[in-house]
Amino acid sequence: MINKRLLIKNLLAHNDENSFYDKKQQLNLHTKEGKAKFLKHICALSNSNPSNNSYIVVGVEDATNEIIGDDFFDDSRIQNLVNAFLENPPKIQYENVPFPNLPKDKVVGLVTIKPKSKPSYFKKNIYTIPALTTFVRVGSNSIPTSEKIPYSKQNTATVLSIENNARNSISNTLDGVIDFVNHRHKDMPSKYKVFKELFVICWAGIPKKVREKTFFSRVDIELVNEQIKLFYSAQDEVEIAFDENTFTITEYVLLGLNDKTSYYPLEQQKLSFYDNGYYKIETEMLFDPPQYNKKVLFHIYNSTVSLLYKLEKKQECTPRERLDLEHIPSTLMICYLNGFDEAKQKLIDAKPFLKSNENPIVYINFKEVMRVLRKIKYSGS
Repeated sequence: MINKRLLIKNLLAHNDENSFYDKKQQLNLHTKEGKAKFLKHICALSNSNPSNNSYIVVGVEDATNEIIGDDFFDDSRIQNLVNAFLENPPKIQYENVPFPNLPKDKVVGLVTIKPKSKPSYFKKNIYTIPALTTFVRVGSNSIPTSEKIPYSKQNTATVLSIENNARNSISNTLDGVIDFVNHRHKDMPSKYKVFKELFVICWAGIPKKVREKTFFSRVDIELVNEQIKLFYSAQDEVEIAFDENTFTITEYVLLGLNDKTSYYPLEQQKLSFYDNGYYKIETEMLFDPPQYNKKVLFHIYNSTVSLLYKLEKKQECTPRERLDLEHIPSTLMICYLNGFDEAKQKLIDAKPFLKSNENPIVYINFKEVMRVLRKIKYSGS
């Protein structure tokens, strides 16, 4: 079992970017340009490493190698993006890895690209990359090529050595549990559960009883053995259930208009543990968005767009408008899910103004809504 934090340290310490790993300060999958750059590196790393894993580390300063972290990114459907644009797509995995020096809401992202024999290439256009283009790694660069890609084992021994040096130990697991409970979450109730005498899940959150259900907010859940953050949310409510073999996370979003809100189940993530030291994660989308009267929603949408205009032009807002700023992301999401197709792009375009607002909750709400929209977009693809 690989300790992903140790693996990242080994990758960063081994060398600068090369033909089996890349590093990024952050991923930007909101734009076609950002998606194209990400897919280009996936394609190149996969083609240059047909017999071993290759990696992208997210949340690292490029020039200094300093670990700065990035936002928690729980889009398990990132595989669907790769499948949509690449022919012979590699299997990839995105994991969120906490580091002691980072704030609770920051992690280092680890993209693992599994080996495969057939070369990948773009099957349709995206941004400036035309269909049928293929990429390979030459040193730290992902470059297009028109030549036949030879099967290579050039990095196999090096990558295997790095992975073997990142194997987990009992000491690492115990240290991880103690750090989670006693240090990072000493301000809220924390629990842990051992599965199959091997796997340890820790979770922390603030419990709240709503009718017959217990929800947790400010939730942090980790699979300690592998140093993977399974779930993190600054706002959304979560229901947790477990037995001897499974651990289930059901996420809810609080949505509504005009101060009338309700809990809507968004997604369920189920971890199943087996006696042979294997586990699997199954994800099911549960979301059925609320529907509203189109005429009422039209007026609310126009008011929200007007408020965004004032924000962009740095015009003075009234006390009521400053309060409404917190609800802009969720309001535009509701509008988008009710047929106002341009509402999502309005929200994306507003990111710089929401991020720079003096009220930090405004940008936190933006990130939470974008996370939900990503899940909805790729569900069932």
